[in-house]
Amino acid sequence: MSAQMAERPVRVGSVIQEWHPEDAAFWARTGNRIANRNLAISIPALLLAFAIWQMFSAVTISLPKVGFTFDTNELFWLAALPALSGATLRIFYSFVVPMFGGRRWTAIATASLLIPAIWLGVAVQDASTPYWHFVAIAILCGFGGGNFASSMSNISFFYPKAKQGFALGMNAGLGNLGVSATQFVIPLVITMALFGGVVGGPQLTAEGKQLFLQNAGFVWVPFLLICAVAAWFGMHDLAAARSSFAEQAVIFKRKHNWLMCWLYIGTFGSFIGFSAGFPMLIKTQFPDVNPMTYAFLGPLVGALMRSVGGWLSDKLGGALLTFWVFALMIVGVFCVLHFLPQHGQGGNFYGFLGSFMGLFVLSGIGNASTFRMIPVIFRTLHARWSVNEDAEGKVAATRQAGIESAAVIGFSSAIGAYGGFFIPKSYGSSIAWTGGPEMALYGFVVFYATCLAVTWWWYFRRGAETPC
Repeated sequence: MSAQMAERPVRVGSVIQEWHPEDAAFWARTGNRIANRNLAISIPALLLAFAIWQMFSAVTISLPKVGFTFDTNELFWLAALPALSGATLRIFYSFVVPMFGGRRWTAIATASLLIPAIWLGVAVQDASTPYWHFVAIAILCGFGGGNFASSMSNISFFYPKAKQGFALGMNAGLGNLGVSATQFVIPLVITMALFGGVVGGPQLTAEGKQLFLQNAGFVWVPFLLICAVAAWFGMHDLAAARSSFAEQAVIFKRKHNWLMCWLYIGTFGSFIGFSAGFPMLIKTQFPDVNPMTYAFLGPLVGALMRSVGGWLSDKLGGALLTFWVFALMIVGVFCVLHFLPQHGQGGNFYGFLGSFMGLFVLSGIGNASTFRMIPVIFRTLHARWSVNEDAEGKVAATRQAGIESAAVIGFSSAIGAYGGFFIPKSYGSSIAWTGGPEMALYGFVVFYATCLAVTWWWYFRRGAETPC
């Protein structure tokens, strides 16, 4: 069968009818090249999606400077709403690739990001723009968050199991750089007439300084257009990955879907929540520090470590890494607590910054290790359930394991993304109720302890139900 697959011609058009990544001859002859091509287009498209998703984490700091009179609570909501809408959209985006095709959906989803980017560029130029406009734009920024679920689901179909940790880690890790990119690029481009007078004139601050806040949205437009066209003409749809919603919806009956959702809240939810809330947390706890000087560093190291985590997971196993990630994240939160000011006094900013960098590193590794666990878990389960089946039944079980793995990857990413809403809001609530973020941080410690227990009991200990 392997020789037949090696000789069988593969149609490399927009739709590929035959796809057998686990066959070594097929992979070496055709699969590797095509998979890497799709990954190479997927990564920049996902990076831009994350940049749009987190635009308001960088924009909210500047809105009061150009005359917008939104209060602190309203600004916190603008920073949190994209995560709320993005997480919700991910639930639907989790299932679209097998129904519509990865090439088609990636192109359409990338093009949809033009809507919030252009609308923001227009809205910020008039200080009388109503608050509800910004609420609507923030919700539409959630399109970028939704794209992650479909992107990861799509890439998971292209690679053999031995390379999925690396491929998913590269796609997600380099895609996650969009968070850091938006927090680094936006503060730079709003200080210059990047497009001349084509997209509008400057806004004046109270000190008479010129800002071009519209560039925060318009700077992404040409790149979005390029990526959307590249996806449409350069990516592929896999006929073998097609499945109905009913075939995927079986994951809602799988215990391990919900367990992995819980763990992914702890890893990706921490990454995106820390990213969204870090600038405002610095501003409230260390008011003499410019938050945008440091805000991009955490998402940067977290994103880069996701790629490293994917490679390590392939070598060492996902459960082992995930277990130690949660153990060390508990230590990291206690370090943050140690360096915080007490009642507005004392504190050590660089100790605080270093502790958070550690948390970002760990969350990045954990993002990859949890995603590496998912395919292994479902392959193990279906292999166990089909042990008495004939060859045809085993092939069907392998296919269903792939469908369920992709669906769980997408769905767990949806649930995990709610961390981007709850973490910044928990900071705000803790500060409002107690005067500081300590209550929220202690809550994180309790949550990470539950994640540690889940990982150990079901996946890591000797005799675990599904070791991975």
